[in-house]
Amino acid sequence: MDEVTVVVAHSARATLRVGDVFLKVDADQARIDVEVEAMSLAPVPTPEVLWRKPSVLAIAAVPGTTLGRLGGPSTGSSAGWAAAGAAIRKLHDAPLPPRPGRAGRSLVALAAELDDECTLLVSNGLLPTDLVTRNRQVAEAALRPWTPAFTHGDLQIAHVFVDGDEVTGIIDWSEAGRGDALYDLATFTLGHEEHLDDVLAGYGADVDIDIDLDVIHGWWSLRSLLAVRWLAEHGFDPFAPGCEVDVLRSRM
Repeated sequence: MDEVTVVVAHSARATLRVGDVFLKVDADQARIDVEVEAMSLAPVPTPEVLWRKPSVLAIAAVPGTTLGRLGGPSTGSSAGWAAAGAAIRKLHDAPLPPRPGRAGRSLVALAAELDDECTLLVSNGLLPTDLVTRNRQVAEAALRPWTPAFTHGDLQIAHVFVDGDEVTGIIDWSEAGRGDALYDLATFTLGHEEHLDDVLAGYGADVDIDIDLDVIHGWWSLRSLLAVRWLAEHGFDPFAPGCEVDVLRSRM
């Protein structure tokens, strides 16, 4: 019998691996529905759906390896990062999905959530005032109008698999939908700023890079500010080297 490995687990969802099968258990059935729909529409390699039942989705493992992980060194080549950028661009150029995703939240609601979170980070003593204030200023660049694209919504480096210079699979689509394309690019390069140029080269950016870099930096700060307290409360360590708090410190 194959050993059962817990990939990730918290109060909202858990992912288990049994051999070459991943079982995703989610308290919110709607997230599973979004994931299956998004994978069927995305023009990039995605896992094969083996079966689904209420609250559980079984998918096949994808070949290849990730380019690294947040808080760890990059194990991928420049060509691999560029290939990921090209795949992300292909996704963003695809016809829009029917619903908004995590990258498509209201700017007004997002700004209000960010301000509330910044207040809590300081009042709870999690982060110093100057670090929060500076990154709130940097995050402002992300709060601007954007053209909707087909976005993944949680495009962490651990969710993209490559083999050499070929993307073999993109996983975890429960936050997918219409949204800001630069949110995906920022999420993918979070903590790996040294590979942003490789990703943009593959992506084929055809807009003002100076403005885009400010927005990407803004999303790095915004995403990290919103994540620190949640991660700390759910058994993760945003203070680990190279993780969210270090990302915030890099903007000082």
